[in-house]
Amino acid sequence: MACKFGTYLAFLFLLASLAVIITISVIQGHKRIFESRLKYGIVIDSGSSRSTVYLYQWPAEKQNNTGVDKQSWVSIKECMNNITKIVPADQHNSTILYLGATAGMRLLHSQNESKSNEILRNLQNYLQSLPFNFQNASIMSGHDEGLYGWITVNYLMGNFLERNIWNMWVRPAGGKMVGSMDLGGASTQIAFTLPDPNARGKDIVQVSLYGYEYNIYTHSFLCYGKNEAEKRVLAALVKNSENATHVTNPCFNLGYNMSVSAESIFGTECIDTPADYDPKLMITLKGSSDNVACRDVVQSIFDLTSCTNCSFNGVYQPSVGPGDFLAYAGFFYTAQAVGLKGISQLDQWNSSTWEFCSWDWPTLKLKKGWITEKYRKSYCYSAHYVQTLLVNGYKFNKDTWKHIDFQKQVHNTSVGWSLGYMLHTSNMIPAEAKLVRLPIANSLFGGLLFLFTALTIVSVMFLIIKAVRACY
Repeated sequence: MACKFGTYLAFLFLLASLAVIITISVIQGHKRIFESRLKYGIVIDSGSSRSTVYLYQWPAEKQNNTGVDKQSWVSIKECMNNITKIVPADQHNSTILYLGATAGMRLLHSQNESKSNEILRNLQNYLQSLPFNFQNASIMSGHDEGLYGWITVNYLMGNFLERNIWNMWVRPAGGKMVGSMDLGGASTQIAFTLPDPNARGKDIVQVSLYGYEYNIYTHSFLCYGKNEAEKRVLAALVKNSENATHVTNPCFNLGYNMSVSAESIFGTECIDTPADYDPKLMITLKGSSDNVACRDVVQSIFDLTSCTNCSFNGVYQPSVGPGDFLAYAGFFYTAQAVGLKGISQLDQWNSSTWEFCSWDWPTLKLKKGWITEKYRKSYCYSAHYVQTLLVNGYKFNKDTWKHIDFQKQVHNTSVGWSLGYMLHTSNMIPAEAKLVRLPIANSLFGGLLFLFTALTIVSVMFLIIKAVRACY
């Protein structure tokens, strides 16, 4: 009789424990959210080829790993009135507003400091007249641009924080950081974490994010953005041509010709002007679809002989292997043009580039008609440039190339420095955890779950032992 009573008691304990576990889990899932009003932040990216306004909108406490719920962008002059309408009037004063001018303004500042200061001053006056909480308008250093891009990539990928089973923000178990590579119009940036926490150098920065320290290598190459580098290539072709007004361009597809002024090539701080420079001189560029000559002239704008532990131009860089990288902006658009967005092999990149550049202009128009002519004409050069920059410059090889993911977005959010800038500067995302109130405190919930899980296990073991003994 006592044996049966023990069995019944164990069975009741089992049912009761399971019921309690299910009950507290369901109750804990019904959290109460207070003051769920959305918060807003605005970052204006004033780049070399265009200006973009990013409007970020988020709840005070995130329910996902990215924290970014909506993003919209249009040019400065056309969009600020719309932004004013989108953000609720009672939130205007609390909506932070930043403007960061990047490589294009850095070039202008080095060329004409008074003009760049005047532009910034006019922008500040305009932005201060808006009903938002204007914080700053400044020229961002290339170092910071690379760092903020790295923060954006890893934040959107959920590498900094995730929810654990207790509904708390924690660092992902076994999480690893992803390197970032940005190719803009006037500069290119690379940033990645170093395995040695004690490594130091002028391009190595220690960053504290969400309670953890990261040792990051970051460097920006001014004048090596896609547009400025192409001007350097064209300048090299003009200087080496027997006829300065009729120049063969091996990076243009055969059958494509274009006339440009000398000023459009040499009128930049990135290029030394010739002694007989005439800015109004018209130069005709004639495409020849010559892959070998194109890659040779692209490589000629890099100094690849400075030192063994360098990327190029004498700049120290640790090894990029074996970590993962996300390449965005100009990297993505070039990969998309040759049909290789996402992850690919180095051999695939080379063969796709060779095929793209070998087509004559009519064939290219037929096969790549979705690309506007303004950009289509330059993608042969861009493909060779990206390959040279990554392989000869950053020292990627066949093994490490397959760890590069060419993407425009992460979780439907465009990748760029602007989000990382807001995260690092404002320290507002994720926001106050007090806005989410759970029915049971996390410590109590954990204790109850542990207790009744243990009772469940003991009850099951007791029933198993009784069942085994009953068989003998």
